[in-house]
Amino acid sequence: MEMIQSVMNQYSEVEAIVECSARALRNISEVFFYAQKAVLHPSGPLYCPEEKQLKPECVRALTRVFRICDLDNDGLLNDTELNFFQRTCYRIPLAPSTVEDVKNVVRRNVQNGIGGNSLTLEGFLFLHTLFVQRGRHETTWTALRKFGYNDNLELSNDFLYPPLKVPMDCTTELNHYAYLFLQALFEKHDRNRDQALRPEQLHSIFAIFPFMPWGPDVLGTVTTNDNGWITQQGFLAQWTLTAYLDVYRCLEYLGHLGYHLVTDSPTQASAITVTRKKKIDLQKKQTQRNVFLCNLFGFKGVGKSAFLQAFLGKNLIKYLQMKEEMGSHYAINTVPVYGQDKYLLLHEIGTESEFLSSRDLHCDVACFLYDTSNPISFEHCANIIRQHFVDSQVPCVVVATKSDLQEVKQYYCLQPSAFCRKYRLPLPVVYSCQTTGTPSTDIFLKLATVAVYPHSQLDCLCNCNKCTLCTCQNILRLGALRDLRARLLAALQIRNDRLANTHPSSLWLRATLGAALCAILSFGVIRILLRRS
Repeated sequence: MEMIQSVMNQYSEVEAIVECSARALRNISEVFFYAQKAVLHPSGPLYCPEEKQLKPECVRALTRVFRICDLDNDGLLNDTELNFFQRTCYRIPLAPSTVEDVKNVVRRNVQNGIGGNSLTLEGFLFLHTLFVQRGRHETTWTALRKFGYNDNLELSNDFLYPPLKVPMDCTTELNHYAYLFLQALFEKHDRNRDQALRPEQLHSIFAIFPFMPWGPDVLGTVTTNDNGWITQQGFLAQWTLTAYLDVYRCLEYLGHLGYHLVTDSPTQASAITVTRKKKIDLQKKQTQRNVFLCNLFGFKGVGKSAFLQAFLGKNLIKYLQMKEEMGSHYAINTVPVYGQDKYLLLHEIGTESEFLSSRDLHCDVACFLYDTSNPISFEHCANIIRQHFVDSQVPCVVVATKSDLQEVKQYYCLQPSAFCRKYRLPLPVVYSCQTTGTPSTDIFLKLATVAVYPHSQLDCLCNCNKCTLCTCQNILRLGALRDLRARLLAALQIRNDRLANTHPSSLWLRATLGAALCAILSFGVIRILLRRS
């Protein structure tokens, strides 16, 4: 036994020595126990016996566990947070006496292990060092695996990317519980309660990540305060953008933050809502979605980037003061549509070519920008509309930018207003970012409204010549009907002049008979149109 003991002391990878006998059936169960333990709960990834301390990878993983359980972000684990850790990992709460015993052990062995009658990170790491040294590897491994770590002390793919099925033509959004979690996360790190995240506070949120998920371009994607710090509204908007554009990356980020552990959910996929197909929304003429995509098209120099920043409340002066690394092709913000806040996501299509990919054409509303001071800028918009959007179900809005400059005639064969009338589009909306204060938000409200209620705009794009709507439009465009309408208006004007001198009772009688006659005629016309359709 002494010889084997010397071998164990010489080779640190030997974890246990068992003296057994198959003949005498002595310590047979212990052999299998230690063999199973060496496979399921190895000490090698956790502990360095030469230095008698936890390995850096284990310290990094346990630090993440500590910070997730530190629900109030004070750097300490109080009794409530210790019980949260205990229930999450072992499903058994700690008795108050047990909690005090644990604190006393830490207090006797670590100088800074207890602070304000709460457990510090140093004390938390000491406890797990003690577990490993006493051969209770399974205690530490149970906690690590509960928080998503594999045998290499890396977050497993099964933990970061739970299964989530997203059918075609469906979008992904964060649900109410996800927003509550993110709002609590924001308030947890907003220590000064100024409704904005300073750079150090933002880095504190992502300190448990192996990388920084947000770059400097996020400051040009969401709303910020006057100091350039992300506001609470901007923080939630950036998460909304990630869930919409790349839902699996959003799941990965939520996994790093321990979403389903804090909210006691099966996986972080429970934070995502998969919307129904857009085709069904168009058929029912209503939608339950909260995030809508608007693609921006326009010739180079028309002001697409400035338009994005105006959506975030920045005028042209603030836009020109932005750093180059803060530039972004996206901008997201909330817009009130009939009393309900909806997220409108603007996406600048960077290509100057008129040949677009299917992804560029996939949006809820298309916005076309042309420069009123540039005579060749509208042709680019007109060609894209004619090639890709005339027969599309995507509503279109034309915006005339730089309206503060001198307007010039466009070289295109049709002027913008005439073009919109020909293709049954809303007339161009004039817009300018050259303001001293906050830019106007009317155009963004219009874009959001058109995106939420596309059927109100699609009516003017219908040209099937089969439905009741097209029949009505064709009838209203008849020249004979226009002449008849003009004659009727003239006759009614003469009749009203005569009735002005008539007795009041006779006037009311004729008005009643006229209204009844109009109602009967309208009912007959509707029946005829429905029968034709």
